[in-house]
Amino acid sequence: MIDEKRSARLIPALLLLIALPAFGQVRLPRLISDGMVLQRDARIKLWGWAGANEKVTVAFGDSIYRAPANERGEWNVPLQGLKAGGPFTMTVSASNSITVRDIMVGDVWVCSGQSNMELPMRRVRPLYETEIANSKNPYIRHFAVPQKYDFNAPHDDLESGTWQSADPSTVPGFSAVAYFFGTELYAKYHVPIGLINASLGGSPAESWLSEEASKEFPVHLKEAERFKDPALIKQIEVGDKTRIDSWYLQLKQKDEGYHDPRKPWFDPALNVSDWSCMSIPGYWASTSLGPVNGVVWFRKDVNLAASMAQQPAKLNLGRIVDADSVFVNGVFVGTTSYQYPPRWYEIPSNVLKEGRNTIVVRVISNSGKGGFVPDKPYEIVCEGQTVDLKGIWQYRLGATMEPLGSQTFIRWKPVGLHNAMLAPLLNYSIRGVIWYQGESNAARPVEYRELFPAMIRDWRKHWNQGDFPFLFVQLPNFMDAKPEPSESNWALLREAQLNTLSLPHTGMAVAIDVGEWNDVHPLNKKDVGKRLALAAQKVAYGDDKVVYSGPVYQSMKIEEGKVIVSFTQTGSGLVARGGQLRCFAIAGADKRFVWAKARIENDRVVLWSEQVPHPVAVRYAWADNPEGANLYNAEGLPASPFRTDQ
Repeated sequence: MIDEKRSARLIPALLLLIALPAFGQVRLPRLISDGMVLQRDARIKLWGWAGANEKVTVAFGDSIYRAPANERGEWNVPLQGLKAGGPFTMTVSASNSITVRDIMVGDVWVCSGQSNMELPMRRVRPLYETEIANSKNPYIRHFAVPQKYDFNAPHDDLESGTWQSADPSTVPGFSAVAYFFGTELYAKYHVPIGLINASLGGSPAESWLSEEASKEFPVHLKEAERFKDPALIKQIEVGDKTRIDSWYLQLKQKDEGYHDPRKPWFDPALNVSDWSCMSIPGYWASTSLGPVNGVVWFRKDVNLAASMAQQPAKLNLGRIVDADSVFVNGVFVGTTSYQYPPRWYEIPSNVLKEGRNTIVVRVISNSGKGGFVPDKPYEIVCEGQTVDLKGIWQYRLGATMEPLGSQTFIRWKPVGLHNAMLAPLLNYSIRGVIWYQGESNAARPVEYRELFPAMIRDWRKHWNQGDFPFLFVQLPNFMDAKPEPSESNWALLREAQLNTLSLPHTGMAVAIDVGEWNDVHPLNKKDVGKRLALAAQKVAYGDDKVVYSGPVYQSMKIEEGKVIVSFTQTGSGLVARGGQLRCFAIAGADKRFVWAKARIENDRVVLWSEQVPHPVAVRYAWADNPEGANLYNAEGLPASPFRTDQ
């Protein structure tokens, strides 16, 4: 007869014994995995977890390292003096064994910030088809950190992630800025380059601060404390989802373009004689519709040559605010759910035909002005021919809705990204950091003067690698150009970035000439990566001969009604690209700035204005979009915007 009470006591104990071997097995963090790049010529740490007090052995190269795990199962092994090379293999053993293969030793860079760092090569592919096709290089590796947040505690590991070597199949997923930065460094130094991409679109700097560092910024600390409550997060997320789903469901139900399933508005045979007309690109707020939100359908007929019939083609529709679905001759060819990505659609073969072809675009505007962003390509490209789609399109309102309120972006709240995306990296030895961020802090540029340096100091403290190189991109030109000198939050934030160069071992890539007035995500990421690599050559690699920066304001003096401005980083000399110097403004004691005449004399800039006989202050490229700013050094690097009237 079975003793049921005794069995009841034994079952939990047996289950515990069964579980112990699995619990005690050695485990490695995600970063220490096949294909990883370890930092050369540095003290590095291999770490992981095992059973409490379990003995761990690491075999790497010709050496054997041993370390006992502590009572929490944590262990680490220090290595130092590794020389560039590979591939190598490492075996970690305890009650089980893990082999890590294809290890390289070289330079490791953390690549962080918001969307312009996150932006992958696939988003800029039409500009860089050749670079992607020729991207195979086993010595350039990329690790994408999963985009997570946590307000309660720093994570000790990542949920997922793998190292990937560069080749045409993987590079489209690489950060574009990071990839071009890495290729420049590899071409220069011929050592393996590891790129750890820890970035998240829209993230402000405070989301990358630790809780400890946030104490300097009580408003952000209070917000972080608020979101420690998972019930609050759940409530907000459910509320947002319910509200947004309801809006789009109602929109679909109201959309007249779908009311008659026999004659949807994307049908090429639809009678559209009563549709209105407008010029594309443009926004329908300027038409008789006015600034309505909801759905507007657009339609254009184009005649195509026989050589394009039945051929695959590319359909470029610039950028559309906010979302779109596209049909060609009644065939659905693609959709984009938000306003920022370029609209690059593939038209399959057998869709285009000789003669008349009908393109229909269903555009959703959820708030603000809806329509087609100007100064973008709108075209069909097929068989070496380009058909311009700009001009008159027909349109009709499908549904009107009240504006859809924005969701609460919890992932951008203070501290969350530091805990979940940065903390798991802090044991991993690095060469330095590249950073592209600031757009989400541009409304608070004065705070950024303290916030950004505090974040850099915070990262350096937690990494415990001293003042490692920290290189960043100054905000590019963006938004409408102003005809007269004016105030600008973007200029103020650029100034905060410029001032951050006072921290040791920092470098800045000026991007004032590679932005786009109509796009917060400019496509030129190659020049940005190159300029960051130049800064790395100086700051990280100690090359004192490289010209790594454009001109930076140093001082000014006033002589006989003229201002003489001196610069550092003049390289082989100051130059004005494309004619006379532009974008210099001058003011007297009244601080009313007017455009100044300017010329280069002996690597200084002399400026004056008949309207300001007694100048006291100067500004250069001080605007959201300083169109025409053209002060460079002879090496082709642009001068940083500046002002003297701080």
